[in-house]
Amino acid sequence: MSSATYRVIAAGSSHEITVQRSRFLCTLERVHSENDARNVISDIRGKHWEAAHHCSAFIIGPDGALRHANDDGEPAGTAGPPILEVLKGAEVSDVVCVVSRWFGGTLLGTGGLARAYADAARQTLAKTTIVERSLQQVCQVELDILDVGRVEHALRGRGAHVLGVDYHSSAILNFVVPSALLVMAIELVAQMTSGAGDLKVLGSEWVDHS
Repeated sequence: MSSATYRVIAAGSSHEITVQRSRFLCTLERVHSENDARNVISDIRGKHWEAAHHCSAFIIGPDGALRHANDDGEPAGTAGPPILEVLKGAEVSDVVCVVSRWFGGTLLGTGGLARAYADAARQTLAKTTIVERSLQQVCQVELDILDVGRVEHALRGRGAHVLGVDYHSSAILNFVVPSALLVMAIELVAQMTSGAGDLKVLGSEWVDHS
């Protein structure tokens, strides 16, 4: 993960495995804050109140700096940390993973528990669509109506995503462009309009890409 791009799940998903009659139901959800993640964990605990454990891990932020794992009563290090390692290995962020366990009567041992929790998370991730999320600059440029078509075409060809055009006495072209291409967009507009194009950067936003 870099500060300008990172990987996220496209949507929540769930998957269940059985190991020696113990059921392990894994739930993945997209989150944007620690509070979001803890709310998901709480909701799952309430929904599956009869499960013996709800072990979890989450990673949040473009750099994945916020990380947490919880064994929820299982032997230390046998549940939350293995789940977290799977998330780290998949290089995903803004995600919470909760594995609910229904005890099947057979003790799995510390190694068996760690493998079961990790396998539940790994198999669920394998069934989940992963997309890239990048930091985009939100731009607006005022153009002569006669210029807007060719400028729009040129920007699209160089990686910009055009949001729309508003027509008045002039044309207002709205688009987003990856941060790394902002200077290129500014120079392109200036070149194609002989300096007349008034490009403004309105802010930035994170955008998912399939």
